[in-house]
Amino acid sequence: MNPLLSHLQPYPFERLRQLFSGVTPPAALSPISLGMGEPRHPTPQFIKDAISANLGGLASYPATAGELRLREAFSAWLSKRYGLAVDAGTQVLPVNGSREALFAFAQTVIDPSRGQPVVVCPNPFYQIYEGAAVLAGATPYYAPSDPARNFAVDWDSVPEAVWQRTQLLFVCSPGNPTGAVMPLSEWQKLFELSDRHGFVIASDECYSEIYFRDEPPLGGLQAAAQLGRSDFKNLVSFTSLSKRSNVPGLRSGFVAGDAALMKAFLLYRTYHGSAMGPVVQAASIAAWSDEQHVVENRTLYRKKFAQVTPLLAGVMDVSLPDAGFYLWARVPEALGMTDTEFAQALLAQYNVTVLPGSYLAREAQGSNPGAQRVRMALVADTEECVEAALRIVQFIQSRTA
Repeated sequence: MNPLLSHLQPYPFERLRQLFSGVTPPAALSPISLGMGEPRHPTPQFIKDAISANLGGLASYPATAGELRLREAFSAWLSKRYGLAVDAGTQVLPVNGSREALFAFAQTVIDPSRGQPVVVCPNPFYQIYEGAAVLAGATPYYAPSDPARNFAVDWDSVPEAVWQRTQLLFVCSPGNPTGAVMPLSEWQKLFELSDRHGFVIASDECYSEIYFRDEPPLGGLQAAAQLGRSDFKNLVSFTSLSKRSNVPGLRSGFVAGDAALMKAFLLYRTYHGSAMGPVVQAASIAAWSDEQHVVENRTLYRKKFAQVTPLLAGVMDVSLPDAGFYLWARVPEALGMTDTEFAQALLAQYNVTVLPGSYLAREAQGSNPGAQRVRMALVADTEECVEAALRIVQFIQSRTA
């Protein structure tokens, strides 16, 4: 067996299952889960139609690079969304969802034979970053987010000695679980560090189309172009249809950026056996070519958050995020409970599931930046999310009255 497998930590949802073992929620209350970030808005009909209209593709082996018209759909979307000129032949590739791609990309770029490689990632973070680093033979370094700066990652806290060994940096903007969006100044800082130390930046942007301000979130490639880095040197962005188009089961997304990195990643993927099937390619072309369903989806989230956030803000430290579909709420100190105790008691008394923030972070530099917070995924319909919020308010008030 690969000895590195023993270094993997349990996934947050496995830890949650263990936390809830032995808990019997009240049968009189219907279960409401805010735990998993799985989009539950309806899949647009035109995407389903594209699948059924292209079932003949099941009889064909797909090319790893995908059809040209699929890559052209990616490039066209990047042009429309970010104003970018991206070469469909050399700077984009289809992937089977961003999770698969983030993991595989680390295996492509990490050289474990070169001086104890490090992968830097935010803390809290998406656990795939950690697992990808470990199985590539690298050591993760966790850069904490700062609540005082809207949960911006404190990149300045990373020691110079760590940057010198860094081969890959994972960035998540909009962030999971905090919803924070990186400004141009932060991107400039990371590009300068990348130029100085030679590491690659993997920008996870799967929440980019769910936002609450008038201006859409800045993307990594967009930031690079604005700073005169039109070749996207040492930068690759990762995006997905799962959240944007409510098709998590389609497993479809794409990566774009540095042509040299794309060439190496394509070689890896050719052996990895990760080609996107023709049926999924056809549905993906349809999805990336339509924006109206994205606008409607975003409107649903905006209305939902506008109703739920004020309810919870009355009893918790929580506010509207920059983007994404999570609320990152602090457990009230008056309860005298840890985040895990809060989640466990909430389920036991009100049949509502939330994810402890400490499960989404690591103890590093003397603290766990996810501790005493919970992540709430507002992915269900508005009525169910409002009902969950009302139960949480009642739960807190019953213990602080």
